[in-house]
Amino acid sequence: MTDNSFSKEDLQTCYDLYFDAIRNYVFFKVKDVALAEDIVQETFIKLWKKRTTIRKETVKSLLYTIANNTVINHFNHMKVVRNHEGQVIAAGGGQHNQSPQFVLEEKEFEVKLNTIINNIPEGSREVFLMNRIEQMKYTEIAERLNLSVKAVEKRMSKALVIIRENLGKKL
Repeated sequence: MTDNSFSKEDLQTCYDLYFDAIRNYVFFKVKDVALAEDIVQETFIKLWKKRTTIRKETVKSLLYTIANNTVINHFNHMKVVRNHEGQVIAAGGGQHNQSPQFVLEEKEFEVKLNTIINNIPEGSREVFLMNRIEQMKYTEIAERLNLSVKAVEKRMSKALVIIRENLGKKL
């Protein structure tokens, strides 16, 4: 990749290098595989549209920034949708099944868990997300990341220790 010429081949290289990591990052935020893949596709489309301003040294961080902004835009849109749905429910007298206390505690736990997972070293976090979110077996993870199964086990163990220490719960 050159500073002034971001080619289709450069885009393909970036896609091959970063797709899985960006998808895991987005999935961690949206908790929906299909939505995460859609957002990542949109991220690469936006990257292509910015091809005249891309610098080789910053393409990875640019991808994460675009992906993060796309997630934020998605959540902002969903907030508008929920607000509208809330108005419809209020007008129709709909009831919620969960207490406000439960919803608050659930949200606090999710924020705490997200913070903990974000602080796991990248290699261990990637293995953890692939196993727990994508439901991949250690052998599949090892194959995809070009690691030994033992290395995957070690990374997973490290991730679980960090989570257990911070949550105090078994996973």
